[in-house]
Amino acid sequence: MVKPQLPPALRRMDARVLRGRIGAIGGALLLSVVAVLFAKLGEAAQHLFVGVADAFPYAPLIVTPALFVAVTYMTRQWCPEARGSGIPQTMAAARMPDRPEARALLSLRTACFKFLGTLGMLLAGGSVGREGPTVQISAAIMAAVQRWLRVPVSAGIIIAGGAAGVAAAFNTPLAGVAFAIEELAAAFEQKIAIVVMAAVMMAGITSLWLAGDYVYFGAMNQSMPISSMLLLTPVAGLAGGVAGGLFSRALIAIAWSRSPLTRAMRARPLLVAGVCGLVVAITGILTAGISWGTGYETTRALLSGEEVSWTFGPAKLVATLATAVSGAPGGIFAPSLSVGAGFGQLLGFIFPDQPHGAVVLLGMIGYFAGVVRAPLTASIIMMEMTADRTMILPLFATAIFANWVSSQICRPKLYHALSRQFQR
Repeated sequence: MVKPQLPPALRRMDARVLRGRIGAIGGALLLSVVAVLFAKLGEAAQHLFVGVADAFPYAPLIVTPALFVAVTYMTRQWCPEARGSGIPQTMAAARMPDRPEARALLSLRTACFKFLGTLGMLLAGGSVGREGPTVQISAAIMAAVQRWLRVPVSAGIIIAGGAAGVAAAFNTPLAGVAFAIEELAAAFEQKIAIVVMAAVMMAGITSLWLAGDYVYFGAMNQSMPISSMLLLTPVAGLAGGVAGGLFSRALIAIAWSRSPLTRAMRARPLLVAGVCGLVVAITGILTAGISWGTGYETTRALLSGEEVSWTFGPAKLVATLATAVSGAPGGIFAPSLSVGAGFGQLLGFIFPDQPHGAVVLLGMIGYFAGVVRAPLTASIIMMEMTADRTMILPLFATAIFANWVSSQICRPKLYHALSRQFQR
C-alpha cells in the first residue's frame, strides 16, 4: 500500500517546525553554559576588585570612576543597545521581533558587549547584577541559534530565551516561567508556553549539571505564626513598596523626564558616569566595602543570622542607584535583593522578637517587588532561592502589598517604561 505524500509546502513547514524545536533546545543548552561561565567570571571580577581595595584602600577613588567612564564611553560609542539592565531590551525585541531594531538588540555583538561591560562594572566595584544582562544575552543566543537554522525569530523564542536566562542565572526554573508570563510577555500566548517551559527545563538541567545542585542564598527553614504575619507583612510591604517605587520613579525620570536637570545629565553622559563612579567609591569606602558588587555574600550572611552593619541597606541603595544612573551595562536584580535584605535587617531592629531570617526575607521581597512590580515572580524566586516553602503565604502577602504601594508612587512599571527607549 502506498503511503500518502504530504504536499511540498507542508513538508517544508514540518521541517521548519522541527528545526525550530531543535533550535530552542540547543539554544537553551548553549545559553546555560554561557550563564554559568558569566557567573564564575563575575565572581572572579568582584573578588579581584575587593582584593585591590583591601591592599590599597583609596584606590577605588580613582579606579571606580575611571572604569565607569571607560565602560560607559565604549558602550555608548560602539554598542548602545548593551547599556543598562538587558531586560528592557529583551521586552522591546519581543514586541517587534521582525524589525531590524530587534535584531540589533539581540545580536551576538550586543551580547558580547553586555557580557564584557557587566564584568567591567563588577571589576570597578559597581553595584550591578548579572541576572538582567543574562536575560538579554540568553535571548540573543536563542535568536542566533534560530537564525543559524534558518528559522524565523518569533516573540515566543525571544521570551523563551529570556526566561531560560533567569532560570540559569538563579537556578530557579519556576521563577523563569513566572517571569516570562508576568514581565517578558505583556500578552502571554498559550501556544508559546511549551517552548518557554522546554527552554527553561533544558537550561535548568544544564546549569544543574555544570554548577551542581545549589540553593542561591542557601537553604532556610523559617516559619512565622499567623499573628506575626499579620503584623509584619503590611510593614514590610509598605516599606519595600515606598522605597522600590521611589527607586523606579528616579530611574524612569532620568530616562524620560524633560526637566533641566535630567536634560543636562543626558547631555553629559561621561561626566555623569564619572560622578556616579565617585559616589560608588566613596560609599564603599565609608561602609568598609559592603556596598560594592552584587551584595550576594552579605545578603547570605544576613539570612543565616550573622551580624552586619546597619548601613548595608541604605548604602547599597545609594550605590545601586548611582550605578544604574551611570548608563553602563549591568542589572539591578541581585542588588535589589541585597537592598531589600538590608531593609529587612532594619525591620528586625523594630521587631527583635521575630525570627531574624524570616524578617530579612520579607524585607527582600518587599523591596524587590516594589522595584520590579512582578509579585508572582518575586514570591517564587524567593522561595526557590532559599528552598523555604513554609514562608510562601507571608511572601505572597508582602509582595502583593508592596506591588500596590509601589504602583501608587510610580504608575508605570520600571522595565516596561525603560523598554520604550529601544522601540523608537
